[in-house]
Amino acid sequence: MSAAKWQGIFPAVTTKFHANEELDHAEMERHFEFQIQNGVHGMVTCGSLGEASTLSFEEKLAVTKTAIKVARGRVPVLANVSETRTANAIRFVEQARELGVDGFMVMPSVLYAADAREAKDNLRTIAAAARLPIMVYNNPVTYKVDLTPEDFQELADCEHIVAIKESTDNIRRITDLRNAVGHRYQLFMGVDDLSFEGLAVGADGLLAGLVVAFPAETVALYKLMKAKRYDEALTLYQWFMPLLHLDVSTKLVQNLKLVEALAGVGNENVRRPRQPLQGAEREKVTAIVQKALATRPDLSRLF
Repeated sequence: MSAAKWQGIFPAVTTKFHANEELDHAEMERHFEFQIQNGVHGMVTCGSLGEASTLSFEEKLAVTKTAIKVARGRVPVLANVSETRTANAIRFVEQARELGVDGFMVMPSVLYAADAREAKDNLRTIAAAARLPIMVYNNPVTYKVDLTPEDFQELADCEHIVAIKESTDNIRRITDLRNAVGHRYQLFMGVDDLSFEGLAVGADGLLAGLVVAFPAETVALYKLMKAKRYDEALTLYQWFMPLLHLDVSTKLVQNLKLVEALAGVGNENVRRPRQPLQGAEREKVTAIVQKALATRPDLSRLF
């Protein structure tokens, strides 16, 4: 079995663009370093929040290369695999492995809702080509493919599959997975506004969104939960919750890039057809961020 034991806070980092929609590697370097300096335990490039659907094959590799360059082995870098064809996914993992990536997060094909047999075969095929640790991204709410605890029992003989990002929006699933597969896989909660609940019932970490703007607070929540300081963690979580809700939206990219901009750690540049928020949507997010910044907890009192 793979020796990888991922745990802690893994941001699904945003992809930075210039105003003309070209990749902004300098801004990504700054932002990835900001994440690491604030204590995150890994990074995942080019996921849904990273606007993978707008990136070319070569651009995904380029973003991943930048993350590897910044990380310098301090934290693992996982490249998200979101190709619509298995053959292209194989080509991607082979080339990303050559760049020095530490592992992969694998999504289902986003244009075809595979059944369980097809999805498991796809994972096995990609894992065989990757020959590196893999986190399976299970998100039936968005991608209409659901691998159940029983499916993961069947996949347990695939040595390179080491972790699961569980985004079913059903907190029972973490316990059901533990009961079905024990500690065969590392379990990550993939829904921001279920972070406290996921960690409380035994998740090993968070594959998080709002961490891109508030990494110190996200890491603090994880540390408090692992230390069983639940009252303090709950207070922090209650402050965080209005922000965390912004990740559970079809406009999560625009929401979180606006949050980054208002927090002074990014900009709003996205690729069309996405456009920055306007009107009432913008006002709502701005009000949430302004209130959060005005009431930001003093983490120095916690550690």
